[in-house]
Amino acid sequence: MTLFLPWLVFPLLMAVICLGCGLAIARCSRTQIQPALLLPLGFAGIVVIGLFTTLLERTASLTLPLILTVGALGLASSLSRRRPSVDLWAVGSAVAVFAAFAAPVVLSGEATFAGYIKLDDTATFLAMVDRTLEHGRSLEGLAPSSYEATLAFNLHFYPLGSLLPLGAGSALTGQDPAWLFQPYLAFLAALLALVLYQLASLVIASRPLRATAAVLASQAALLYGYALWGGVKELAAAPLVALVAVLTGALFPANRRGLAVVPLGVAGAALVGVLSIGAAAWLLPALVLACVALFRRGDSRRPLLLGAVVLALVVPSLAVARFVLGEGVLGSLRDANELGNLLSPLSVFQLAGIWPTGDFRVHPDDSVATYVLIALAVAVAALGLWVSIARRAWEITLYAASGLTASLAFGVLGSPWIEAKAFAIASPVIVFAAVIGCASLLGRGRRLEGAVALFLVAAGVVWSNTLAYREVNLAPREQLAELEEIGERFAGTGPALMTEYQPYGVRHFLRALDAEGAAELRRRPVALKDGSMLPKGGFAALAAFRAEDILVYRTLVLRRSPVDSAPPDPYRLVWSGRFYEVWNRPEPYSVVGPPSGICRRSSKRYPVSTGTPIPVSVESFGRYEVWIGGSFRGQLTAVVDGRNIGSAQHRLNYDGQFVSLGEIELDGGAHEVALKQEHSWLRPGTGGAPWPIGPLALTAVGQCGGTDF
Repeated sequence: MTLFLPWLVFPLLMAVICLGCGLAIARCSRTQIQPALLLPLGFAGIVVIGLFTTLLERTASLTLPLILTVGALGLASSLSRRRPSVDLWAVGSAVAVFAAFAAPVVLSGEATFAGYIKLDDTATFLAMVDRTLEHGRSLEGLAPSSYEATLAFNLHFYPLGSLLPLGAGSALTGQDPAWLFQPYLAFLAALLALVLYQLASLVIASRPLRATAAVLASQAALLYGYALWGGVKELAAAPLVALVAVLTGALFPANRRGLAVVPLGVAGAALVGVLSIGAAAWLLPALVLACVALFRRGDSRRPLLLGAVVLALVVPSLAVARFVLGEGVLGSLRDANELGNLLSPLSVFQLAGIWPTGDFRVHPDDSVATYVLIALAVAVAALGLWVSIARRAWEITLYAASGLTASLAFGVLGSPWIEAKAFAIASPVIVFAAVIGCASLLGRGRRLEGAVALFLVAAGVVWSNTLAYREVNLAPREQLAELEEIGERFAGTGPALMTEYQPYGVRHFLRALDAEGAAELRRRPVALKDGSMLPKGGFAALAAFRAEDILVYRTLVLRRSPVDSAPPDPYRLVWSGRFYEVWNRPEPYSVVGPPSGICRRSSKRYPVSTGTPIPVSVESFGRYEVWIGGSFRGQLTAVVDGRNIGSAQHRLNYDGQFVSLGEIELDGGAHEVALKQEHSWLRPGTGGAPWPIGPLALTAVGQCGGTDF
């Protein structure tokens, strides 16, 4: 059920709601919208509705009812009208792309999300989703916490357009948005496939080739890589940019009514809601082309109407954009040294949609093959664009111009971090044009050349994404599900403290406990005994903190570890799971004299390596738990004296954390522990360079003390 609800029920519900909203927009504008565009247009409508309702706290709770009402009216209005035929190739394209983006999570067997440890922005996105559909951008009533501090830092200026449909889907299904986040990104990619299929129909007669263009372009390597580290804005913007291009072309026929500008206005406003003022770089070519074409045809009313529609619909985004312009945010977006989580500025060659490496931030190992494939893709893409121009498919030309113009603009004016986002949004363009070029060769009788070129372009995209699939960083579902349970069970017992760096805990799952992280953004000082503060991402055992700072917190949510310490009096253990313990002190409480001694564990450690037995010794007979520090890919099994005692699969940890590998009864004396690591080529997240692991730890079960090795 954990896979069924997020990966089947949620996307189907989203598709139905988007379809209804798309039909409603088409009905109100009296415009004939191609069936493949109804879902992307409906998604844009949901974004615009949410931007208006969440602008004020008192209207935020109307977001979901209003979206459902508009969707229901749109579906009801279509019942009395002639139903358009469904193009199964378009539907198949969307399903295929959804499956490709779903594979890194679904084939792991757990309903989780990608990008764990690599980028913690998803934790912030979840915090904003939690808040906005009920309270808009207001922070009123929030107690001091890492959740509140995160929202205070981001919520007043961050564009929410990409997050509002996720919030609506979460409220509708009753599922935590953390488990819907990756299905939502896959759904956005499927919307892109629908738009690109419609674009391809302008120059490609063969439906299978249209589907090929849509499926391959939607999986452009850089966009796929962004999906695997939580790039929700990029995934939401990509279909909207293509949709704007298609709908701009829809204005050109002379028999179009004046209200035909409404769908384009909705799509443009949604793009502004997703990207804020940066959307101007993507919209400007489309709006200029539309206005010039209409004025030259002697139609002066529709450009003015288009401007009025867009201006009216972007009012919420403009209200927020003033913070971007007025509080120094824009300066950081233009800082040439701002890399964000990049290792270095991205290569302009990544615009080609082919980049065979597990992490798009690094260069491919096989550079010769990479650049040969990129050169081929660019060459046939040039042919595809020439064919589009020759056939007056201005929508395709506009799509390409918008992507390349925005990439150039952000490359010159923006930081490397912002430039990379523009590259990701534009990366489907060259792959899409390349398939059009290959289709042109096939149509001209150059079957061998066209087939070989198409095969090589497809191979480059699949090769790139296979490597990304193998190196995906998947969040630990079981561990985070424990935090979800703790957040529900102990709601209202805050303030709470976590001593490990766990942004998904304090920014999202434990928000009802007013939780703070010692190594996170917070409101209260949590100092070490030497007076220093933990850096972001750091870890220290509980005994290393000043007792008076700890006692401020009524509840402690502590990661089970062989090297941490039990809290002092007056805290009592009230809940224990596989990964976490919850300690609570009475309210009110009193401490007579200094806190009682903290139970410590030994910290003797030795480096380990898989496959090499590690000699250990225990003092007496008892039951012992085996732990391993660090992170690892694949399956890691602990073998004690030749007996397998337990294993764990794909565990990624922040600094200072351990994973339990199982328990075993041992006699006093010497023993041998070996670690056996296995990788499955087909399982996601098992490729790439190995993570450093160690030390190994052995602790007596039910006792505070232990010995580390």
